[in-house]
Order: sequence, then C-alpha cells, then structure tokens
Amino acid sequence: MKYQFLIFFSIVLIVYSAVNFYIYSRASQGLPSGSTIKLWFGWTFLFLSSTYIAGRVLEKFYLSVFSDVLTWIGSFWLAFMLYGFLLVVLIDLVRIINGFTGFLPAGFFTSNAKQWMFVMGISVIFITVAAGYINAISPRIKVMELTVNKSAGNLKDLKIAMASDIHMGTLIGPKRTSKLVKSLNELKPDIILLAGDIVDEDLAPVIKQNLGECLKQLYAPFGVYGITGNHEYIGGAESAVKYLEDNGIIMLRDTVIQLNNSFYLAGREDRDKNRFSGRKRLEVRELFQNIDTNLPVILLDHQPFELDKAAEAGVDLQLSGHTHHGQLWPLNYLTRAIYEVSMGYKKKGDAHFYVSPGFGGWGPPVRTGNRPEVVFITLTFNK
Repeated sequence: MKYQFLIFFSIVLIVYSAVNFYIYSRASQGLPSGSTIKLWFGWTFLFLSSTYIAGRVLEKFYLSVFSDVLTWIGSFWLAFMLYGFLLVVLIDLVRIINGFTGFLPAGFFTSNAKQWMFVMGISVIFITVAAGYINAISPRIKVMELTVNKSAGNLKDLKIAMASDIHMGTLIGPKRTSKLVKSLNELKPDIILLAGDIVDEDLAPVIKQNLGECLKQLYAPFGVYGITGNHEYIGGAESAVKYLEDNGIIMLRDTVIQLNNSFYLAGREDRDKNRFSGRKRLEVRELFQNIDTNLPVILLDHQPFELDKAAEAGVDLQLSGHTHHGQLWPLNYLTRAIYEVSMGYKKKGDAHFYVSPGFGGWGPPVRTGNRPEVVFITLTFNK
C-alpha cells in the first residue's frame, strides 16, 4: 500500500512540477529580460507553487499557524495554476494558428504588447479566482419535492436535510461549519443526512479547531446520520468515524436501520474502502437482503456509481456527493463524462437519485463551475 502511494505521489509531483514550469516559462516571456521584476517574479512563482505541498506535508508533522498559512496560500494557488495553464495553452494555440495563417498584426509580438498581455492575463485570473471564492462561501438551499409510491405507516412525508462533501479541516473551519449547522437546523428537518467526505483527510485540524462542538448542535427528531467518503479513508476511516460518532453523528457503515417503523435508512461504506483497507464493501443487494422493500428505502452512497444496481435492489431515494460537479470550470465536463449523474436529479424506474455538488470543497476554496449547497427534500409517501 505504501509502495503504491509513493508511486502515485511521485507521478502527481512530476505532473504538478511540469505544469508549473510550463506556466512559468511562458508567463516570464511577458517580462523584460534581465529586469528586476522578472527576477522577483521567478522567486515569487517558485514560492507560490511550493506552498500547497509544503503546507499539507508540514501539517502532518507540525500543525501550526505557519502550516495553515502555507495551506491557504497553496490552495488558492491551485486555482491560479489551473486558469494560468488554460490561458497559456490558449495563447500557444493562437500562436500556432498564427504560424500557419499570419492573422495577427506585427505589433502583437512587441515587448510592450507582451507586457500588456502579462498584466491582463494575471488580472483575468485574479478576478476569476476572487469571484470563485465568493461563490464558494455562498451556499444555496436546494429545495426539492419527491414522491415515493409506497406506504410509510402513519408517516405521510419526511423532511430531509442533506449535505455532502463538507471537508472540515484547515479550510473549512469553525465559521463555515457553524454556518452549515445553522442552515441545516433552520430547515427544521425530520432527519439530517451527511453523505460522505465530512472531514478533509487529516483529522488533526478538525480536532485542533474543535469542529465537533459545531456538529453537536445539529438536531433532527429522527437523528443525524453520516457515511464515509473517500476522504475519510484517505485520512484514516476508523479515527474519523470515531470522532464523528463521539460528536453526535450516527455513522452507517454498510448498515440498514428501520426508523419509526415507517422507512429504512441505509448507508454504504465508501467505494474506496477496498483500496485503502483491502476489504470489500457490501453490494447493494447484499445490504438489502433482509429488509422489506415494501417500505420506503433511502440510501446514502458517497460516490454515484452503478445507479442501475441500486434501482434494481429496491432503492426509492439515493443521495450522493463526491463529484463536486468538477468544482472548477471546465472540469465539470470531465465529471459529466465519468458519472451518469455529475450533479442534480435523475429518476430510474421508481428510484429517485440526487447528486449534490457539495457544501465545501477539496483543494482550492474556489468554485467556478457551480454553487455549493445544502439540500432540503420533502419526500411524500403514497400508497
């Protein structure tokens, strides 16, 4: 397992370094050769491109204000890097086309024009990232009304508040977590569901900021339930689950429970359980083999794969997250190609599926492809 991680980390580091070198080599062409500003740009670029890796490594050995600052700067840099890369690729494509067609005027290649392009490029990226940050800290309430054609005893409807991909940690601290708790409680739901990636890998920043105290304020008559996501497993699922359970979250790990003698709530282990622990999670049909599917069945499954299997097994409503719908445009096109549902609602037979883009985010605290959200579903039961 460690050997595989080292190979993976090495590949990521090589790609990360290559992308940054490509951006720097192109961007520096917009500055006067031998100038002081070009020298300072080089050192600044080297520092910024190193901060994310340095911060994440440091916080595992010495969690401090310094590691937090590096992680914050580096996280924003990831967004700058993406849009810097896209801008440089676009400029290079224009240059290649111009090489065949000669459509650009001669003045486009002067030193002064290159400097203006450098300034304009930096400005566009900065505005994009700043707007994406404002969007990322401004979640919406997604309201839905769905009907399940089953009887739920005396229960006529069920009000569900759901959030996925909170990623509590260095970037999602007390302020954002308290905002989430307030949003969920103000909906006055019957049940609160957290669909995985509740913590962001390393548990130490969560403990340091005592974010569990925020989670303890969550309240719903039928309870507060969560499942593991891939990030719980990346950081250590057992310690993450224990922390969440100690702070009021009932964690469902390949578990089905019956509530109010009216409906079933099921929670699957994350799909990456096998990769990190060497143990497979249960298939949906195995999970449901001893339940009465004449009653409504709600399933939490962090990664929205194999929706057909869930529908065939008797799911009435499945809630998922994980995709972030790409989080940063244009990565949403990639998640659309990978997942049957990258974000939003789909019905397959009698089964309802909803995939949330999430409340928090991984990597940059920036969203340009969609808005973060808290989901509020009124589930009506019909005989």
